[in-house]
Amino acid sequence: MSTTTTRPPVEMAWFSALCDDDYEFLGVPDPLLRSSVEHCRNIVLTADRYGFDNVLLPSGYQLGIDNTVFAAAVAPLTTLRMLLAIRCGELVVPQLARQLATLDQAMGGRLTVNIISSDIPGETLDSGPRYRRSTEIMFALRELLNGHAVKFHGDFVDLDIDPPRVTTVSGQSPLFYFGGLSPAARECAAAGADVFLMWPDTTAKVLDVKADMDARAAAKGRHLRYGWRSHVIVRETEAEARDAARRLLSKLDDDEGAAIRQRSLDSTSAGVARQAALRGEADDEGYVERHLWTGVGRARSGAGAAIVGDPDQVAAKINELADAGIEAFILSGYPHAAECDLFARHVLPSIEHGWLDFTPDPVNPD
Repeated sequence: MSTTTTRPPVEMAWFSALCDDDYEFLGVPDPLLRSSVEHCRNIVLTADRYGFDNVLLPSGYQLGIDNTVFAAAVAPLTTLRMLLAIRCGELVVPQLARQLATLDQAMGGRLTVNIISSDIPGETLDSGPRYRRSTEIMFALRELLNGHAVKFHGDFVDLDIDPPRVTTVSGQSPLFYFGGLSPAARECAAAGADVFLMWPDTTAKVLDVKADMDARAAAKGRHLRYGWRSHVIVRETEAEARDAARRLLSKLDDDEGAAIRQRSLDSTSAGVARQAALRGEADDEGYVERHLWTGVGRARSGAGAAIVGDPDQVAAKINELADAGIEAFILSGYPHAAECDLFARHVLPSIEHGWLDFTPDPVNPD
């Protein structure tokens, strides 16, 4: 296992399945694992108890429970950060700024934000203008959260407004995490994000995407940090981990898996297409690299691969990605609370980790 000590600590986050994405067997719904305040609170409290740095609270209009209300409810019970997913098509910027500042106050300054370039529920916008809207929203939202008045007249955001009276604990905007592989998504991230999130891929592809995003951000006078969102399956031996991966798919009906993928709000995105291509590049067992298994994507849109192996192998893969420039990891496993326990006991103590903190670069929507 790598013992590199020159790089800074990485941020280790877990995932709380607010969007009805928890299974013992992929594609087989279990009423006990259905998204609910009690079930998702248990996942968050498990991650908090084991010392994870952050927890992703996903959002989907048709799926699960509301993540903002949930975050406010569990904030007094936790000490870790929360990465709140915000769907750009669902909220008005001034209201959102006040809401996020209030939530950060309730958390004692622990809020981070995952920007999702979503449609308005019931409407569809082409990729280019949708990401343009997200760029404008990120700019205006950051300005208001930084305590600045906004006088901006864009294609989608038209504001002449003072900031809300309530501020975040720091008086500054929380960090914005953002992901997307299409050219429009990459330009949006380069213009307004702080942490560019990647779904699982080969290390060579990670380096290619990072080089492209570094160049795009530099052209705008900015630079980005990088995150990795994937699943994980860790057991005491590699054979046991691979057995657990096979078991996870052992009751999957392929038609049901396809239906699950189609129900996702991002089922036609460039990122989803890349995850499908990754499955096509994998061997008969679904491994595209020795410890990167693409089987999860057979019954899930979005992040569709898992790091699979024994504790040393999983830690080595994380360190390999950290050496490639990944500074934040958002992991999950099935069932989420049980895999959180396994990862925390077997791997987390060997990873040097902590909150991802830095001063974001200024942004300009033009």
